[in-house]
Formats: sequence, C-alpha cells, structure tokens
Amino acid sequence: MQKYVGLMNELEALIEGRSFQEGDRLPSIRTLAENFRVSKSTVIRALGELEKRHIIYSVPKSGYYVVKKTNRQQNRERTVIDFAASAPDPDVFPYIDFQHCINKAIDTYKNDLFIYGTPKGLPSLVAVIQKELANSQVFAGENNIFITSGVQQALALLASIPFPNQKRNILIEQPTYHLLLKYLEVHQLPVIGIERTSQGIDLEKLERLFRTEDIKFFYTMPRFHNPLGSSYSEKEKKSIVRLAEMYGVYIVEDDFLGDLEGNKKADPLYAYDVSSRVIYLKSFSKIIFPGLRVGVAVLPDSLTEVFNQYKRLTDIDSSMLSQAALEIYLKSGMFERHKQKIRSSYEKRSRLLHALLKELSESSGGLVKFHPPDQPCVHTHLVLDRKLPASRIIKSLKKRDILLEPVDAHYLPGFQKRNLLKINTTNVKEEDIRRGIKRLQQAIETSYY
Repeated sequence: MQKYVGLMNELEALIEGRSFQEGDRLPSIRTLAENFRVSKSTVIRALGELEKRHIIYSVPKSGYYVVKKTNRQQNRERTVIDFAASAPDPDVFPYIDFQHCINKAIDTYKNDLFIYGTPKGLPSLVAVIQKELANSQVFAGENNIFITSGVQQALALLASIPFPNQKRNILIEQPTYHLLLKYLEVHQLPVIGIERTSQGIDLEKLERLFRTEDIKFFYTMPRFHNPLGSSYSEKEKKSIVRLAEMYGVYIVEDDFLGDLEGNKKADPLYAYDVSSRVIYLKSFSKIIFPGLRVGVAVLPDSLTEVFNQYKRLTDIDSSMLSQAALEIYLKSGMFERHKQKIRSSYEKRSRLLHALLKELSESSGGLVKFHPPDQPCVHTHLVLDRKLPASRIIKSLKKRDILLEPVDAHYLPGFQKRNLLKINTTNVKEEDIRRGIKRLQQAIETSYY
C-alpha cells in the first residue's frame, strides 16, 4: 500500500472518530509529516485526495479544515447493539468514490446500458477481474471467469447443473450458509452434511463420504467460515484438494471474505488444485455493499459450457451498470484503498471482540467456551453449556437491546445442532462491542444462576 493511501486512511479514521469536529483545523503539513513519519509531499498528496472527496477543504494561507463527519450515526444515541447484522458497515462505505464510478460508467458505457450483455459478463470487467484474482493466487483464463448476480446465483446454478462426474449428492459443512441450505431444500436436491467446528473437519469422515456417497461437489468456506469465523490450515486445505482428486469430487470454494485476509501466505484451495477440481467463488457484497449484486465464479473447462447455457436461461446477464461501475472502481485503485481501510477497521473490531470473548470464556467457569482462531474474524461464535440454551440467551439479550441471531437456519433439518451463539461485529463500533459483551456476560450469569 502506498504511503499516501495509508495516511489518508489514518486521517479519515480520525475525522470519522472524535478526534476532529466539523470545522476543526487540521494540524499543519509539517506537523502531520513529523507525527506520521512521512514526507511533506506524501502529506500534501493525502490531503489533496481527501479534499477531492469533500472530507476536508483548504483555506489559502490558513490550512485544511474538516467539512463534515462521514459517520452519520455519531450524533445519534445508539440504543440497540446489533450483533446479528452481517452487511458491511455503512460508515466505511465509499459513497463519494462509488458515486463517481457510477456516473463515469453511465458516461462511458451509455450505449452498452441499453442492450443486453453476455452471460459471462462485461468483457472489460472480466479482464480486470482476472488481474484482481491473480493477486489472490487464483490464476484463471478469461474464458473460465463468469460474472454472476452475487455468489447466490452461482451457487444456485452449480447446484442445478449436471457435473462431468455424473454424481448427484451435494456435501455441505454443518453449519453453513443458510441461503444455500434453503435453496437445496426448496428444490429438493439431495444433500448430505458433515460437521465442522472451530478445530476443523474430520478428514477421515470426509474421505469416507467422498468414497461412498456419490458426491457431486463439496461446498466449503475454507477461510472466515460463516457462521463459525474459523479458517482451515494449509495442511487441511491440501488434504481436502487431494481427497477430491482421488475420488472424482468437485469442490465449490466460497471465498466471500477473502479480501479481508491479512496473511499473505494464506492461499485459497484453488491455489493447490492441479486437476481442475476446484470451483472458486468470490463476492464483492461483504466488502463494498450487498446491493451491488456482482459475484465471480471461476470454473474448470469441463463446466464452462453448461454453466453458460444455464446462466443464459436464468437472467441473460448481470446488471451492466453495476459491472461497469465496479470495473472503473477496480481500475482506478479506489477498491484497493477501500479494501485496506475496511480491513483495518474490521481487524480492530475483530481483535477486540476475540479478546473480550476469551476473557468471558475464562471467567465463565466452563459455561462458555471460545476457541480463538489464528486470525480473528468479524464474526465468530461461542459454544454454550447445555444448561444455557442459546435461544434463552438471545431472548434475554433482546430485552437488554442486544440483537443476536440463532444458528438453527445454518443447519440441515435433522442434523444435530450444536448449542452455539453467533456474534457478528460488522455493524458494531468498538465502544459498543465492549458494552455488548458486558451485557452478554450479565445475561449468561443471570440465566444460569
């Protein structure tokens, strides 16, 4: 990340917080250079970019001043703490940047917006996505990349199309993405579950299922699992890919939070695939905003034709305006800057949440168990003692203005559900995380004693 981008993020965070009020004068260029240990030219460039985004304004011979708070909620009293919502934090959404990209897209692609595109997606966006994927160790040809209406559409198509292995059953982790479960249930597709915990997955059982249960594909979230928040180790990833190759099973890898990965050595399953068994899915919904409805599917040659055929019959193409705006957003470097900003913001929340949950677990006398992963995630879970039903805790916390979501929807009907409490902080500020976990501790103590 370039130095001026890092300084922009730091200054914007201070402005969004309580360090500067509307109309406040920022420190001088010299002072900022000394405080942040950067050159004056870096400071000038960062301030210039913030001025373009209408976050600050300059007064000749006076300095730079704060225009307004980008945090629209700061002056409103927060009463409800929402640990259930999973949408990105609106206060870190790049409104001005993306508005510029939409306007530019309309101007640039005005003729294309009035005709249907291709099922594969806007060709110029596919080329940009190809380069973006390569940065994540996903090297794919443009013919293998499809733009979809979110990852949800890609999953629906994959669940429905015939696979070259001519197998029928879909294997999914338990718990897993609830909307995929609902789709499989509504369409009465054959599905089998395999338990996954914060410690990982039983590889021997996985091999047995691959060998005996006619598995079409195995759907998995290798990193930042929803709802667990945990990630597979490199050893587990390699083992899963090897087993898939051995038994002719495809893997559908949902890397929906891959952009939050802070460990540069952590690669997706796709990077270990040498037999074209891994289908890679990427989402922009969780890091930009859900309404964008742009997802990416990277398919092996053996599936591109049938996937293209089914997709054409589903929606002809995905939103051209969203695709065009995203292309400009990626090419301009705005996405990289936003990614660094939101990753930093979420990392602070994640580390605070995990530290507080660890303290809660250690002081609960065994009523609550928390297994912190190697890399904290914005969502995670607690394992509750059977004497503390999650439903009771959720109901008790609602009276204390704390919202939590039950995990039941993340399990197949009939699969044994664990007594888990899911906690998500994408829409909870750091100060509210402390208050929320304190009330959680009180609810646990009250419910048990």
